[in-house]
Amino acid sequence: MKQVFSLGNRKSIALGVLLLTASVFLMSHYPAKPKPGLAPTLKIDTVVSGLKMPWAMAFLPDGNLLVTERPGQLRLVKNGQLDPTPINGLPPILYKGQGGLLDINLHPNYKENGWIYISYSSPKADGEEGDGANTALLRARLKDHDLVDVKVLFKASPNVTGAPHFGGRIVFDKKGYVFLSLGERGQKERSQDLSTDQGKVVRLHDDGRIPKDNPFVGQANARPEIWSYGHRNPQGMTIHPTTGVIWEHEHGPQGGDEVNIVEKGKNYGWPLITFGIDYDNSIISKDTARAGMEQPVIYWRPSIAPCGMTFVTSPKFKEWNGDLLVGSMKFTYIKHCVVRGNKIVSQEIIADKIGRVRDLRQGPDGNIYVVLENSGKIVKMSPAAQ
Repeated sequence: MKQVFSLGNRKSIALGVLLLTASVFLMSHYPAKPKPGLAPTLKIDTVVSGLKMPWAMAFLPDGNLLVTERPGQLRLVKNGQLDPTPINGLPPILYKGQGGLLDINLHPNYKENGWIYISYSSPKADGEEGDGANTALLRARLKDHDLVDVKVLFKASPNVTGAPHFGGRIVFDKKGYVFLSLGERGQKERSQDLSTDQGKVVRLHDDGRIPKDNPFVGQANARPEIWSYGHRNPQGMTIHPTTGVIWEHEHGPQGGDEVNIVEKGKNYGWPLITFGIDYDNSIISKDTARAGMEQPVIYWRPSIAPCGMTFVTSPKFKEWNGDLLVGSMKFTYIKHCVVRGNKIVSQEIIADKIGRVRDLRQGPDGNIYVVLENSGKIVKMSPAAQ
C-alpha cells in the first residue's frame, strides 16, 4: 500500500527532527547532572569543638585554621586542637544582637603577602555619621599570636542603632578585587538609597581604595564603593569556579530567602519586590517583579535562614562538581543545589540535623568543612567510601 504524506505529516516530521537535533546539542553542551538522591553517602567527623558561637573559618597554608567567634575572639586551631589563647590585636567590636566578629578570608596571594581580611560590627568612632555601629573590614597579618599591621580598610556608613542585619561576607574575585556584603540594618528603604551603604555589596581594591570603574563613581548622592544594591541581609557569598561571577544569598523576612548572581550596578529589589511577608504577617510589597530589578536564581518559602555557601570542585565529590552547597540555620541542614549554567535546576537536603550552619568551605584536602554555631563545632564532610 502506498504511503501518503500530508503537509501536516511533513510539519510533524520536521518538528521532530528539530527537537531531536536540539536535544543532541543540549546533551553534548550541557551534560546531565546527577539527580538529587544520588549524592554520595557522607561521613561527618568533628574537627574541633569548644568554640563559642563560631561564625567563619579560613584555612592557612600550613593546614591550621583561623576561626572567628561572634562574641569577639579570633581563634587558632592547630593540628585539630583549639589553642586556648585567643589571638590578640582586634579593634573594638560590638557584640550585640546579630553583630560581632563575622567573616574571615585570606588574600589570594596570602603566601606572598600574608594579608588576612576580617569583617566585624564596629561601634561608632568620633566623627562618624549616625549612632550605633556598622559593618567594617580590616586587613592584618598574623605574627606569632598577634595581629600586626592592622588597618581598617572600610566601614559602612552611616552607623545605625539596633543590631540586626550586618551582612559581612568577604570574597575576592579572579581579578583580585575584594567584595563585602552589607545588610540594610533593619531599615528596609535604605537598600534602595545609594547615598548609604545599607543593603549593598561593595567592591574595593585589596588595600581599600575604591576602583575608578565602580558603577556609581562620580554620580551625585551615590557612594562610590557600591557595586550592587537592593539587598536585605546577605550572609552567603562565593565565586563561581569557572565563570568567576559572584553568587550571593540573603535572608528574606518570613519567606523570600534568595540566591542571586551579583552583577555591576544591578538592583536586587528589596523591599520593593519580595517573595516574603513581614514578621507580623503584613504585606511588605505586593510585587515580586518590577522593571529594572533582578530576579533571584531561586527563592525559598518558607525561609531556611541561609548562611554560608560554597561551590564544589573537589574530585572527592565528582557527582557534585560545579554544584552549590548552602547552609540552613533554621532547619539545621545543608542544601545541595544542582547548578546548570546560571540556574539551579534541582535541590536536595543533605546532612540533615547537622546544626545551625554559619559557614561552609571546601578544604585544601577536598573535603567540605562546616561551621556550626549552636554546638561550637567545626565538622568535616567526606564521602563515606574514603
